[in-house]
Amino acid sequence: QVQLVESGGGLVQAGGSLRLSCAASGSIFSINAMGWYRQAPGKQRELVADITRGGSTNYADSVKGRFTISRDNAKKSVYLQMNSLKPEDTAVYYCAAGIRKKSYGPENNYWGQGTQVTVSS
Repeated sequence: QVQLVESGGGLVQAGGSLRLSCAASGSIFSINAMGWYRQAPGKQRELVADITRGGSTNYADSVKGRFTISRDNAKKSVYLQMNSLKPEDTAVYYCAAGIRKKSYGPENNYWGQGTQVTVSS
C-alpha cells in the first residue's frame, strides 16, 4: 500500500508565505515525477508545479517567480514553498507522484488527500 500525506496548509494573509510538504510511504520501489496540483471551488484541478527525479522543474505561469518546488529523494518527499501569496491561490492543494512498487511492475499515479490553503485579502 502506498500513501502520500500532505502537511503545511493553512490560513495566511495576502503577501504571506506557506510551505507544503508531502511524504510518500509504503511499498515503494521508485518514485519518478512528483508534483503539486490545486483545485479551487467550482474549478478544475490544475497543475501548480512538478519535478522530475533528476530535479527538472515545471511551473504554471500563474505561480512562476513566487512558488518553488523541491524534493528529497532519500526522504521520498516533495515540497512547495509558496511566497507572495494571493487570494486567487486559495484552493485545496494535492500532492501527486508516479510510483513503481516493484522493479518489474508498472508506474502508477498516486494522490494525497489534499491540504487547504486559504489566502485572505
